[in-house]
Amino acid sequence: MLKMDGFDEAIVGQAQVWVHVDGGMTREDVLIYSGQEILEILVERDGMDWDDAREYISFNIEGGYVGTQTPIVMWEPEN
Repeated sequence: MLKMDGFDEAIVGQAQVWVHVDGGMTREDVLIYSGQEILEILVERDGMDWDDAREYISFNIEGGYVGTQTPIVMWEPEN
């Protein structure tokens, strides 16, 4: 499973996703990260404000694809 550097504290679990490999389907294990925890790490560790941290996550993390084991970012529903 691929890990995002510097965000180990934001890992909340793992999942299996279906992916196309060599013309067929197979399952890959991927890590699940808490979007809220990543946001808090960026604010506290890197000194970003909330809006910049959210934009960073959207563009650089959620918008990135690094292969079939790309981690998942999970956001809790807002009540």
